[in-house]
Amino acid sequence: MQCENGMIYVTRPLLPKLEDYVKQLEDIWQSQWLTNMGTKHNELEESLRLLLKARNLCLFNNGTIALMCAIKALDLPLGSEVITTPFTFAATPHSLVWNGLTPVFCDIRKDDMTIDPDCIEKLITDKTSAILGVHVYGFPCDVERIGKIARKHNLKVIYDAAHAFTTEINGKGICEYGDITMYSFHATKLFNTIEGGALAFSDDSLLQKVKDLRNFGIRNEEEVESIGLNGKMNEFQAAMGLLNLRILDEEKRKKEEIKKIYQSAISKIAGISIPVLKRNVTDSYQYFPLIIEDDYPLSRDELYDYFKAHGVHARKYFYPACSDYSCYRDNKLVKIPLDLKIVNDIKNRVICLPYYGALSLTETEKIIDLLKSAS
Repeated sequence: MQCENGMIYVTRPLLPKLEDYVKQLEDIWQSQWLTNMGTKHNELEESLRLLLKARNLCLFNNGTIALMCAIKALDLPLGSEVITTPFTFAATPHSLVWNGLTPVFCDIRKDDMTIDPDCIEKLITDKTSAILGVHVYGFPCDVERIGKIARKHNLKVIYDAAHAFTTEINGKGICEYGDITMYSFHATKLFNTIEGGALAFSDDSLLQKVKDLRNFGIRNEEEVESIGLNGKMNEFQAAMGLLNLRILDEEKRKKEEIKKIYQSAISKIAGISIPVLKRNVTDSYQYFPLIIEDDYPLSRDELYDYFKAHGVHARKYFYPACSDYSCYRDNKLVKIPLDLKIVNDIKNRVICLPYYGALSLTETEKIIDLLKSAS
């Protein structure tokens, strides 16, 4: 199914039947409880905690606020350094700077585009307080090695799992690694609550702190225990999430079929590489990235323009890298090493194809045919 303008976009929000959402709205109207941890909020929070295999899970109004609160909850020293990846969405380093911390950009691995543990250790100084990894396109970071590095140097570990909803390693939920994990439930994600996010963590001592941070630090009617934000998810978002959970498995099934079609056809096209998940990792079905190699007739940018000219809006994701942003290039609060070799190569090669359950076979074949005709 195309949008009204005929363009095939890179993603499309998962939406329940309108009549089902209207029924949820009737419940909300009846209760007149619109926000502040209502019935639907609490039901969704517990459902996601179980689904994601989290010991503790707290919902937020969006992933960025959730990540900001995750960093705040760990009490990292003001002005300390956090090693992270520039191959991510802007919210990742922004959340560090908003907390008064210094992002130190680290190179990535070529095979899965996640932060490179070999490079992490080289960047650790006496100012380093944490590592912030990103599970890119659902490819998990090397959590075991990062964990060892963190323990060796007494560092906290935060994970941005915006692309890794339901990702598991050997049956273990991705949020069971590190000190705290952020999920995004933005409309572009596999699972959405329109906007939304969550923090998952195993340390019970963080639970009250995280709850306080998402609600202005308010403990009760007469006590404000900390300086928090307004990060609460409302009942309208939660209602969307509850309905989308019901149709999540069907969406995954459809995306799995599209993935098989893409992989089968594109693997035969010279000059294009398809990153592959390890066998012990479950697929988040979030994005379908390709790497455009030197022997493909078009550059990545030329392919992007070629797609667009034929009604297909792919995405150069992530381009530019965060290390290229003007707000970071000349910022003394950010450290950008000169040897971001893989980042500076991959950012010019990666392209994400349209990938959502409602993508028709005709549209899928059109995208493949465009890749073939360009070659």
